[in-house]
Amino acid sequence: MAVRVKICGITRLQDLHAACDASADALGFVFYEKSPRHLSIANAAALLRELPPFVQSVGLFVDAEPAFIESVLQAVPLDLLQFHGDETPADCARFGRPYIKAVRVNRETDLLKCAADFDAACGLLLDAWVPGVPGGTGERFDWTLIPANLPKPVILSGGLTPDNVAEAVQRVHPWAVDVSSGVEISKGIKDAHKIAQFIAKAKDAS
Repeated sequence: MAVRVKICGITRLQDLHAACDASADALGFVFYEKSPRHLSIANAAALLRELPPFVQSVGLFVDAEPAFIESVLQAVPLDLLQFHGDETPADCARFGRPYIKAVRVNRETDLLKCAADFDAACGLLLDAWVPGVPGGTGERFDWTLIPANLPKPVILSGGLTPDNVAEAVQRVHPWAVDVSSGVEISKGIKDAHKIAQFIAKAKDAS
């Protein structure tokens, strides 16, 4: 079964087209003001109007106020929500939308407990634990910390690039891989060639 690929942190129309042309399965749009990939609601809505059929749109939030998330959902037709902060299961479920819960992984992380706590999540996005940073660091974590019996689809993130994504897919066998900085020229600016390489290598390895 081919691994799914999400290109996260889309900020420009040309990057959206590059990802879709390269057969990305999902695109991530960041609604977190401290991120260099942050989008306004108006800009996100404009980008999603250009999204072709069968490519999922994922909205990323970090400890956002419920009223803000509701305002995004009224204007932006997101398929999935991705929660990247300290949200509780109730926080994630309150919008009645399918969601992914991001977990920053280190040796103290109990992923089996996370899976049990967030049993309503569609999957767990596993990222590197970096103090004070909720994600998008480009840091890789120790993949051996992922339990083989984790009962949720794994979206592998953290430090993935065109050079290591095939190894990641072959070793971890995730449901999906997620990349942002690994296919960028600079923060928020994607490289079409790197996107195409990343997707091709991920899918060829699965």
